[in-house]
Amino acid sequence: MQFTFDVLANIRAMAQKHIENNTLEDLNKIPEGFNNNIIWNIAHMVVTTQVLAYKLSGLPMVVSDEMIVKYKKDSKPEGDVTQAEVDEINGLLISTIKQLEADYKAGVFKNYTEYTVSTTGNTLRSIDDVLPFDLVHEGMHYGYILALSRAVKG
Repeated sequence: MQFTFDVLANIRAMAQKHIENNTLEDLNKIPEGFNNNIIWNIAHMVVTTQVLAYKLSGLPMVVSDEMIVKYKKDSKPEGDVTQAEVDEINGLLISTIKQLEADYKAGVFKNYTEYTVSTTGNTLRSIDDVLPFDLVHEGMHYGYILALSRAVKG
């Protein structure tokens, strides 16, 4: 499972570079033909991992209910994100993956409420199902981030 955590950490680090290398305006911009923006995709990655790993395991999450509503599946940007919100997302991007790895190694994920994901139709039955799916999910959203970055820069 270490390889999975290493890849997740790398995806998050690559996403973090998009926060650092884009202006607040660029992070918020929704180019023509897109439904969301760079910062939404990054925050969505954080929120989805928290929901799939922690909430469905009956464990407390480190993201707020407000953040979950704003970036959950089927949500979309309802307005521009402030620099303070970007800073919060940026901080959670790496810290939450480090905590996930530590919690996994500590064995805290004992129970799990089954969940069938809409993107692939697979049913997650344990944290050991969540982690490989999360790689697919984050890779997909990182692809959107790359496309959005190109579209924003014109």
